[in-house]
Amino acid sequence: MKFYIPLLILLQLAFAFPSLAQDTDEISSTPPADSAAAATDSGSTPEEADTGPRKHQPLNRIVAIVNDDIILSSQLEEAISDVVRQLQEKGTPVPEQAVLVKQVLERLVMETLQLDLAKSNGITIDDSTLNEEAQQLAANSDMSLTEFRDVLESQGYSYANFREKLRKELMIQQLRRQMVGSRITVNDEEVDNMLATLKSSGQGDVEYHLAHILVAIPEGSDPEAVSAAERHAGDILARLRNGASFTETAIAESDAQTALEGGDIGWRSLGQIPSLFLEPVKKMQVGDISDLIRSPSGYHIVTLLGKRGDERHIVAQTKARHILLKTDEVNSDEVVRQRIEQLRIRIENGEDFEALARAHSQDPLSAARGGDLGWLSQGDTVPEFEDMMNRLEPGELSKPFKSQFGWHLLQVTERRNHDSTEEYERSRVRQLIRKRKYDEELFLWLRRLRDESYVDYRIDDL
Repeated sequence: MKFYIPLLILLQLAFAFPSLAQDTDEISSTPPADSAAAATDSGSTPEEADTGPRKHQPLNRIVAIVNDDIILSSQLEEAISDVVRQLQEKGTPVPEQAVLVKQVLERLVMETLQLDLAKSNGITIDDSTLNEEAQQLAANSDMSLTEFRDVLESQGYSYANFREKLRKELMIQQLRRQMVGSRITVNDEEVDNMLATLKSSGQGDVEYHLAHILVAIPEGSDPEAVSAAERHAGDILARLRNGASFTETAIAESDAQTALEGGDIGWRSLGQIPSLFLEPVKKMQVGDISDLIRSPSGYHIVTLLGKRGDERHIVAQTKARHILLKTDEVNSDEVVRQRIEQLRIRIENGEDFEALARAHSQDPLSAARGGDLGWLSQGDTVPEFEDMMNRLEPGELSKPFKSQFGWHLLQVTERRNHDSTEEYERSRVRQLIRKRKYDEELFLWLRRLRDESYVDYRIDDL
């Protein structure tokens, strides 16, 4: 069985990068070169001091200083190994070592900055939450947690390392929700305007699969630096239009966070596409590559990988009504069951359901409407209620049954297949606007975080 978990799990492969750092940054268990002289000074001969062959201990060097933290060569090598395995599994050519080092080290820098900020904001992930997330990952792969762990370990993953990496990922997610997501709002006017735009374009439910390359311009750059970035972006564009692989070029050249995914930013509707890409994308055919797109962040190149959509959203709905009785200190479960059974007998003998619901139901909202719950879609009610509702024919009255709310009598009155495209579209557009705003704000927040931090690379040629 093929098993793959992207990004959260970093594979344990042995990569050696002998020239990653300066000698002054070494953290090494290897004896110094003049150890024999030291042994002589202490009264031992070199032969006595060196009783056997020395085993070479690889150096674990500092490759970057990030504020008050450091990134070691062992961390970089592990992360690079993970990226190499992922690219190989996708059939994507692995770029040269220098490119990998640059891209992966920058990703580690951003991870370190976010984890430090999360800790300073008191964000922690307890073992209970971690276990729930691990169980969900296992369930997504149709496995128990034990099976999930066995598969990981059979493929060379350390389960303990997996848990630690998952904990870090969850901390970063929570930090981003706190720092970015909590500030994002979408009002009804924005939804109405986007729906009108989509309707006028005739592309209301169309989605676009996009990838992009960013040549960044640092804040405060002088005109010469801006011109150099533009020339570099133009050179990249020329290579792409001459047949260069977009994925390989993005991995090697892009300054965006999606570089190691080949620039892939996934499926987006028009409402979710960043505003500066919107007009070019609407005119593109699958396989097209945009002209250079200028933004305050730099120069962007976008390609359209795919296009789909414009489907109706039809849902099965049931119209139902019910009477609810609850247990309390005075009325035991058995007493309530008997009372609702008596109501069922009265209804079957011809008494009006609505009148009895108004008089006896302890669900105040529906009781005022004669027990009417309106049209219900799948997932609108608790499982016990939905299961009983699905088994009844229109007009049929249920036997008394119990849910977490109490004892029910339920009657289905109608069923229909409802075109809920309009409601679905409003909900979808609201989420897409929110996602677009979140993506744009996250990019700016990460850039500010990076610019305001102290980062010192200890690798040549970066």
